Amino acid sequence: MKKKSVISVKDIALIGMMTATIEVAKDTLAFLPNVELVTLLIVLYTLFFGKRIFFAIPVFVFLQGLLYGFGIWWFMYLYVWPLLALLTFLFRNQTSLLFWSAFCGLYGLFFGALCSLPYIILSGPTAALAWWVAGIPFDIIHGISNAVLCLVLYKPLQLALRKLRNAWF
Repeated sequence: MKKKSVISVKDIALIGMMTATIEVAKDTLAFLPNVELVTLLIVLYTLFFGKRIFFAIPVFVFLQGLLYGFGIWWFMYLYVWPLLALLTFLFRNQTSLLFWSAFCGLYGLFFGALCSLPYIILSGPTAALAWWVAGIPFDIIHGISNAVLCLVLYKPLQLALRKLRNAWF
């Protein structure tokens, strides 16, 4: 009896595609402070490809470290992006564009708060709070841009991913 592997060759190719598009999307918009497609792509990939996203995220995070160095921000990515996928997975039955736009917007708005957590350990709660508060203007930009990008790109990307999934699986 042939044993089924946990991950197939198709899965590996899909994980590579997800990782590459997240990386390219991030680098393409890197010149705009706190405007990114990573959130939307992780949400959509989680909705369309389920738990496979939990293979793509570590590869993406590792690539970020290789490209930009392994600073404290890198450790934040170790939990911030998997948390996004987990929350998306929990709400996967939602079909409303407005829901996902608000979801992406709120995630961007609270991104700085999530990223301030290591500072509690490194420098104490006061330093973490100061770090978070100092970044609130950027979190506002992050939240608004996430919501707008989701409103504009969710449906076209959803259509493309549906076609990909139907052709692939």
